[in-house]
Amino acid sequence: QVQLLESGGGSVQAGGSLKLSCAVSGYDYIYYCMGWFRQAPGNKREGVATIDSDGNTNYTASVKGRFTISQDNANNTLYLQMNSLTPEDTAAYYCAAVPASGVCFFSEQHYNYWGQGTQVTVSS
Repeated sequence: QVQLLESGGGSVQAGGSLKLSCAVSGYDYIYYCMGWFRQAPGNKREGVATIDSDGNTNYTASVKGRFTISQDNANNTLYLQMNSLTPEDTAAYYCAAVPASGVCFFSEQHYNYWGQGTQVTVSS
């Protein structure tokens, strides 16, 4: 049974940093895509960053240069380091995974395993 569990959310002032973690269990696929998504109230869920089993990363334009996705395969953990946060980054953040090879898409329909989310609130 695949489980993804996010942690690390919280409240921070604009310009601050947070590091999200996603503990993964029961997921033994050699080739995969993993991603971070976020959803603000009234908005659709959007892809933020993805990483594949080879370590290739991709970012949506609004976070490029500020966020870093990484993975610790030894500890089965996915991370999202978020720097220079702005109020526009306020959202519930979700990690997601899918067994796949090739390009990792930002579309949420591409992923079939999801965590429960962790809230990030950035005040001005």
